[in-house]
Amino acid sequence: MIRSLWSGATGMIAQQTNLDVTSNNLANVNTVGFKKVKTNFADLLYQINREPGAPVEGGTTVPTGIQVGLGARVTGTTRIVTPGNFEVTDNPLDIAIEGNAYFQVITPNGEIAYSANGEWRKDGDGQIVTSDGYLLEPAIVIPEDATDITISSTGQVFVKQPGDEANQEVGQIELVRFVNPAGLRAIGRNLFRETEASGAPQVGNPGDDGFPTLEQGILERSNVQVVEEMVNLIVAQRAYEANSKTIQTADRFLELANNLKR
Repeated sequence: MIRSLWSGATGMIAQQTNLDVTSNNLANVNTVGFKKVKTNFADLLYQINREPGAPVEGGTTVPTGIQVGLGARVTGTTRIVTPGNFEVTDNPLDIAIEGNAYFQVITPNGEIAYSANGEWRKDGDGQIVTSDGYLLEPAIVIPEDATDITISSTGQVFVKQPGDEANQEVGQIELVRFVNPAGLRAIGRNLFRETEASGAPQVGNPGDDGFPTLEQGILERSNVQVVEEMVNLIVAQRAYEANSKTIQTADRFLELANNLKR
């Protein structure tokens, strides 16, 4: 009887986490480069009242045994790195990665972080930065008098300056990929850090050695599907309600047992 109370409670806690994850996905439906997250579950320990295959009289064995589970728990949250929809913006500093890779960004403390957000801007010194002012690594500076910016599919950045007929190359954009990108640690602001689970970063130029290419004037939107997340919300709500019902039912059973002497 008491087991069902605790099993129902673990189910409610697990579904609360599922709801939190789904809510975050929906909150970032318009976040450039955002990758949705999926909640993973597993059952808890089992109380074995009789082992499957236990011998019985007559030389036979028990076919199934008696195993009572003790609930569920969240085992992890997996980031789904499938591409989002591409949107044409015609902004020369909007860059989409045509595959699974990341840009390098220098955070204020000097550490390297990684981002799939290709929404770049210029600061007051002409440096290419994120919307929060974090520098692209390696650094690229756009001359003040540049009249045109061209970024090739292989990451070369060219500018047109007054008096020059040919474009001048001012930098090379590099990309980073990981053996297990789902293992990256999210730190907010569309940024990630490497972990033991993600593996070491592999740096290369777009289009080289299997690295994806770039598209200028295009942004990769979030890969969150609103309809799918709404269905997940309904499933989480119903599962939460069902687990609460098990607690209510177990409580009624206990109430009946307490009232037997009356």
